[in-house]
Amino acid sequence: MHDADQPTPRRTTHSEDEVDRLIASWNTERPDLDVAPLHVLSRVSRLARHLDRARRAAFAEHNLEPWEFDVLTALRRSGSPYELSPGALLRATLVTSGTMTNRIDRLTAAGLVRRRPDPEDRRGVLVSLTERGCRQVDAAFADLLRRERQILAGLGPDDRETLANLLRTLLTPFDA
Repeated sequence: MHDADQPTPRRTTHSEDEVDRLIASWNTERPDLDVAPLHVLSRVSRLARHLDRARRAAFAEHNLEPWEFDVLTALRRSGSPYELSPGALLRATLVTSGTMTNRIDRLTAAGLVRRRPDPEDRRGVLVSLTERGCRQVDAAFADLLRRERQILAGLGPDDRETLANLLRTLLTPFDA
């Protein structure tokens, strides 16, 4: 068989990044330590900072703070009529009840949500998205997804799926 008939092995070339330089410095300064975790986790940490910047920019463009986006998206993804109890919002956003009360007050004052009595619990209330809140969070979410696609543009679909599966494996014990 001629060499041209042989499948060409897939070779990936990687350019050096800041983490490679950081690791090289640690290998010089502390050759006694195994710095292998830095190859993955320092990159995840740096990527998280870039993602945080992209998210904040998307939210700011739609006059939202990250915490506002969190509450509004919890309501939006709950489905029509886009309402939840404050307790359900607590569980969805992982904040304390005092923090959630403050957030609901501020979102109500901004006209993004409204409170109404819970018909099934006379002492309870339901928090729902207003039309304005729905429009604002939908626009911010679409912008966020556009920015996140840009961050992932260097990966093909198979690589994105592989990366998502690997990250899921790492995160599952923390989410349990």
